Amino acid sequence: MATEIRDIHQKALVINLDPSKYGTIAEIGGGQETARWFFRVGGAAGTVAKTMSAYDMQFSDAIYGASPRYVSRDRLHAMLDHEYKLVLERLDEKRGAQSHFFAFANTVAARSYTHKRDGHGWLGIRFQAEPRAAHSQIDMHVNLHGKNNMQDQETLGILGVNLIHGALYHHMNTTALLFSLMDQLSPELVEIDMVEFSGPVLADADNRLVALHLVQHGMSNAAMFTADGRVAQVADALWKKAVLVERSRFRPPTKFTMDLLDCAQTALLVDNGLTPDSLVVLSEMTLRNLTGEDGDDIDAQDFLNRADILCALGKNVLISNYGEYYRLAQYLFGHTDMPIAIAMGLPSLREIFEEKYYEDLPGGILESFGRLFKQDLRLYVCPALDAQTHAPVNVHSMQVAPHLQHLYAYILENGFVKALDTVKVEYLSIYSHEVLDKIRRGDTDWETMVPTQVAEMIKARRFFHWQHR
Repeated sequence: MATEIRDIHQKALVINLDPSKYGTIAEIGGGQETARWFFRVGGAAGTVAKTMSAYDMQFSDAIYGASPRYVSRDRLHAMLDHEYKLVLERLDEKRGAQSHFFAFANTVAARSYTHKRDGHGWLGIRFQAEPRAAHSQIDMHVNLHGKNNMQDQETLGILGVNLIHGALYHHMNTTALLFSLMDQLSPELVEIDMVEFSGPVLADADNRLVALHLVQHGMSNAAMFTADGRVAQVADALWKKAVLVERSRFRPPTKFTMDLLDCAQTALLVDNGLTPDSLVVLSEMTLRNLTGEDGDDIDAQDFLNRADILCALGKNVLISNYGEYYRLAQYLFGHTDMPIAIAMGLPSLREIFEEKYYEDLPGGILESFGRLFKQDLRLYVCPALDAQTHAPVNVHSMQVAPHLQHLYAYILENGFVKALDTVKVEYLSIYSHEVLDKIRRGDTDWETMVPTQVAEMIKARRFFHWQHR
């Protein structure tokens, strides 16, 4: 019955009336709302061993230790460590044999009189699936989009109940758990841009697939995981970092796509006097990049195959629903004030000048360019081969529609578009869709078109329907 519940009152009451579930709720900052639900519906004595609220930073430090950032994952973990340890120390002897203990925590910066920008926060739960079992854990980061503080408070309370209920009753089905987090909420109120499952009962969850689901099902506009396959919170990952993005299907990554990214990285570092440590490089796949050739549904295993290859190549992966580059740029601008660059081939630059993509903008293509180049963003564009002559065409010889020529000249003259002529000319004739076709047809020539490591992985794991012949 509990698996079908979507109403927040019923969720809180079910937990309160379940004598096997018992734990603590700790909330600091702007998230003082989750515990209230359990007291509101009645029977909280059956669930809540303790509630804790620390609004003052000095009180919070005295309990959980000093922290350079109070709304952070480190702070969340310090809270869970402290509260869960206390639950075991104080309650295990008396009721550990029959109780599934948990500790819920959140740390939130909500909209306030002094901070008019949207709030955000970390929520997490550490819990037992069976009495005295090893704990599992769920970490979650959210961005709050309520119109006022009261709306954000209500959202946080609902999120907290959803997370506690999901962990306690849906942990054997992480997909159902993930979707239940948005019960009685909407993307207009909250964006969940990171969820990570860990621990024994959540060991089968692939957090990269969780990241995909967040974007695919409208819970977030973008999600990220690092080269080691761990999900990352985008704002933390990009904080005070320059960013380089390459958008592609990566199906599979070819010598061209990898060389383009490497050359753009070298150029960006030199142009801005940066060190590699100050730069985050992202291999981005949009939802459109992840659909099949016929625009059919996303194949989760195909996505994981591509992710495996990119991670093996040491690449961080960004999944987004930002089809237009100006929307991607706006998103990145919201997380860093350092230089941002996008690496692309000439066909992508031509596409940016297609006015049909901006019909929904009041200012059309001019507005899109204003948003794209509003801050310190540059496009690093490599040449393409002319379809007729097969000679390289670069940003200086590319032609646009006559009425857009002055706009293009302005962008070139001001350095918003930079020629990337260091990409190897012999790689310009490599197209990923042709490589994919050769793999499926058994034409071994494809192996010369991808990095050696990519070829070895495709054959060893039979990615992209490769068959030994």
